[in-house]
Amino acid sequence: MSIRLDSSHADWMRARETRTVMEALSADAGTARFVGGAVRNTLLGLHVDDIDIATPFLPGEVIRRLAFARIKAVPTGIEHGTVTAIVGAKAFEITTLRRDVETDGRHAVVAFSDDWQEDASRRDFTINALYASPDGELCDYFGGLVDLEARRIRFIGDPVQRIREDYLRILRLFRFHAWYGSGAMDEPALNAACDERGGLRQLSGERIQKEILRLLAAKNPTRAVEVMAQKGILEEIIPGELRLECFAHLVAMEDAYDIDADPVLRLCALMPHDATVASDLAERLRLSGANRDRMIELAAAHADISPSLAPATLHKLLYRLGPSRVSDRILLNWSQDRSNSDNSAWAMLAGNARAWIGPEFPLSGRDVLAKGVAPGPRVGEILSRIETEWIESDFAGDRQSLLKRLDVIAQFAP
Repeated sequence: MSIRLDSSHADWMRARETRTVMEALSADAGTARFVGGAVRNTLLGLHVDDIDIATPFLPGEVIRRLAFARIKAVPTGIEHGTVTAIVGAKAFEITTLRRDVETDGRHAVVAFSDDWQEDASRRDFTINALYASPDGELCDYFGGLVDLEARRIRFIGDPVQRIREDYLRILRLFRFHAWYGSGAMDEPALNAACDERGGLRQLSGERIQKEILRLLAAKNPTRAVEVMAQKGILEEIIPGELRLECFAHLVAMEDAYDIDADPVLRLCALMPHDATVASDLAERLRLSGANRDRMIELAAAHADISPSLAPATLHKLLYRLGPSRVSDRILLNWSQDRSNSDNSAWAMLAGNARAWIGPEFPLSGRDVLAKGVAPGPRVGEILSRIETEWIESDFAGDRQSLLKRLDVIAQFAP
């Protein structure tokens, strides 16, 4: 008896867009199967984001069939056999069966194939080499179903060979364990990752960034990160002494108080508390300018933020910096608090920051000019002075009271 995906629990399989694409590829005795994450996640009862499809058809035939069915086809990776089909707002990656001809640890030269097992054999992990026909019949060439049930992340074939084909697979091993694994990591896979970790230096910052942030976005990546540190893998990416306790505390806080996981903030908790390291790491990972600045700012000392912070002082910070930047500082300082005695107070402080809606300063430059102050720098200086007094009063003054204060200051303005 064959094993099938239960389409009654897979909305994505029953969707009109999915059926349209599969019918186009399956017409006239054609063959196409779902592969990878969509199959894996459905078996685990998890949400499916991306739908990948494999077929023996060459890219030109895929495009022809899509065009015949009036489906938009985009040759997104034609040299590697990938065509993206777009139906409505949904995209489907369709890739011709392949085999590796040459690999260098970063890129692969491929040849097209019509052998499903050959295509499966070039994939990284057994749980990612599961195929399903349009009606849900599963094809498992390397024991992926058993590994999935055991929540075991295991390379297909020789782990060293798999890693040397693409060193990014070292990081993918830990990322997949954080998301889908359980218990101890597969020993051959872990040993190979440790032995081959120097290959990470060959990878571009962009590729490392993508994997690291995906790893850190897992619900609880603590154990995976700890093993990476123990095996010397993280030191290939993050210089200096790692703050594993802060990282673990942040993850635990987020889970206990229903705080959304933020991979960049988690990275800040993990790395050394040093602005130079933050700058270098952001450059190494090719982070966006906004995230680079965020990491550098958070690497500075913020000892003034604690649960004992006076409400007026908190409001002042929130007004000047904005809720997101203040929340970052609160959570990072909280992660460094070893006492564990003020968690409720920290949580209240963080909640107040996230919920804060700042008042709008009631005056503008037009109000100053209306008092007879000549246009120029003095207008801004007067506004800034009144705004500072207003902030220091915890925003106590309304427009009328601030206009009266402006009357007094404007009398002495040139």
